[in-house]
Amino acid sequence: MTTIYGIKNCDTMKKALRWLDEHKVTYRFHDYRKDGLERAQLIQWIEQLGWESVVNKRGTTWRKLDPETQATMNNETAVEILLEQPAMIKRPLLDHEQSLTLGFKAEQYQAIFPS
Repeated sequence: MTTIYGIKNCDTMKKALRWLDEHKVTYRFHDYRKDGLERAQLIQWIEQLGWESVVNKRGTTWRKLDPETQATMNNETAVEILLEQPAMIKRPLLDHEQSLTLGFKAEQYQAIFPS
């Protein structure tokens, strides 16, 4: 089962979902703002990818954090902050056959889902 995680109104999410639809990939969309996020799943993502990859440092939510919180971020604090602020998770996060891919690039998706 392929699951794509993100927020529906994100432009990058829209591109990724459009690509999946156009290539007739069966997937489940999980909006973590609406559908929630489980601590165990977030811990798994961070263990596999590292908090530095999972956290979107370009977004406004990251920039609104105080500098001390940003400077002392680690795996444990990232879990707590991301549970409270799921919009700070880099999008999309694609889970295909237990392999995680962050972000969207058509070439990367083509390699994952060859025609």
